[in-house]
This record gives sequence, C-alpha cells and structure tokens, in this order.
Amino acid sequence: MKLSLSSALMIAAGLSLSLPAVAQVDEEGAKLLFKQNECGKCHNPEKAKKGPSLKKTAKEYKGKANGVDELIKHMTAGKKVKLDDGTEEDHKIIDTKDPKALKNLAQWILTH
Repeated sequence: MKLSLSSALMIAAGLSLSLPAVAQVDEEGAKLLFKQNECGKCHNPEKAKKGPSLKKTAKEYKGKANGVDELIKHMTAGKKVKLDDGTEEDHKIIDTKDPKALKNLAQWILTH
C-alpha cells in the first residue's frame, strides 16, 4: 500500500502529538548553579576528578524512570559518597530551595 505525502505527514503529526514532551534544559542556568555550588571542584564534564565525571554520572542515571529524582536526592541529601581513592566524605548539598532549578541541573547533567 502506498501512502500519499499528505497522509504520511498526518500520521507523523499524530504520532508526534502522542509522544511525551521533552523538557528543555536551561543550560546557562544549570551551569551557573553548578558554578555557584563549586561542583567543579569534584566533577568535570568529561573526566573524573575527585568525583565522577558528569558523563559517567549521566550514563548511570540515563534511562532510569526516576533518574532525575535520584540525582536530585543525591544533590540534596548530603549523604556520604565513596571517592575513587577509597575515602568517604559528605556530598555537598546544592544551595537552592527552588525545585525547578534542581530539576534543571539534574536534566543538564543527564545531557552529558
């Protein structure tokens, strides 16, 4: 069966309406919050420092149904983290009460 161009476009439009909307990440806002909280002391986008790279963190949390929520919990709970050198320390708590800013930061991390 051959579809006309207009039929194919209508089907594609219908499918796109049924897909969940992908949240837009405010990259500049996320980078600012990352910088203000000195996350770069331990984390680098590409390579491991004191803590894992953002790329490694994204790989761990991407695809999880609650990956964003897990990242937010990690950034706000202040739990002990084990570092690559075997030592442990309390993870710094992100200094914001704005849930949108936290979600944006988590989503930005997942873009790596």
